[in-house]
Amino acid sequence: MGVSPAFADRDAELLDAYSRAVIDAVDATAPAVVKIESGHGRAVGSGVIFTPDGFTLTNGHVVDAAQRLQVTLPDGRSARADRVGVDPHSDLAVIRIDGTNLPWARFGDSRQVRVGQIAIAIGNPFGLQHSVTAGVVSATGRSLRSASGRLIDDVIQTDAALNPGNSGGPLVTSGGEVIGINTATIMPAQGLCFAIASNTARFVASLLIRDGHVRRSYVGVAGQNIQVPRAVARAHGLAAATGVLVQSVEPDGPAARAGVREGDVILAFAETPVRGVDDLHRLLTADRIGVPSPLSVLRDGARRTLTIVPAEHHEAARVTSRRPRR
Repeated sequence: MGVSPAFADRDAELLDAYSRAVIDAVDATAPAVVKIESGHGRAVGSGVIFTPDGFTLTNGHVVDAAQRLQVTLPDGRSARADRVGVDPHSDLAVIRIDGTNLPWARFGDSRQVRVGQIAIAIGNPFGLQHSVTAGVVSATGRSLRSASGRLIDDVIQTDAALNPGNSGGPLVTSGGEVIGINTATIMPAQGLCFAIASNTARFVASLLIRDGHVRRSYVGVAGQNIQVPRAVARAHGLAAATGVLVQSVEPDGPAARAGVREGDVILAFAETPVRGVDDLHRLLTADRIGVPSPLSVLRDGARRTLTIVPAEHHEAARVTSRRPRR
């Protein structure tokens, strides 16, 4: 049975509308998408200019190892770029392009993103400049673990195809607003691609521009998630029967000074339950630096409350998540 002319015309109209939406979004955003290369001319990723004076967002892993950066704009211009700051915990970085009359893209509000809406990825996969793929938002509110071990929260999942070189490029709406910074795929799966939400990217970028880094606190332990026996959980009125088993304590770190010992199970920090390492990471924010805070631990079957003063995080000091021993 053939398709009626009426249905064929309707399908053609819908296809034309979709095509126009993608084309308009690309026209609005693509001029601000750059190819980023190392000083040796090796293509390493993508970025998106978000201010008229050349501040550009990309992934931390794109620029982390490069001392000199070169960018190429879609109009063929090349320019030098300097690193402004890198945040390994969100895998975001800001660079600044040395140039004038630069195009720039607009951020959208990632809280308004809805599953099923059009998502368009623009970047330079495998060095193929200015490539566009389109799909839909598959899910919102995902979590993705960064190379530092921390979880990146509020990640957007999309089936818009990403490949090496797309990293750092924008994920945009049909209205041409940036709703994410493309960051990762799950291989060998197909259609499982992720972007750091624009609200997170905008917040991190503002701190990187201001300070060159994102301040976070740390306590100086290495631990793993552990189940607390139900009887013990009931006896102590725990909201959850899980916690963080302390496997090692950094010498002279905040935890050591507070009296934390190997074998302790952290149950709560600052009067907030800690169900695992990721909970503790989320609680160790900049406003906790230097602030005495209660730390609830389980030791030898008894619950104790210690006072800990988190310090400012640096690369050698962090809460480390370890896999359970086998």
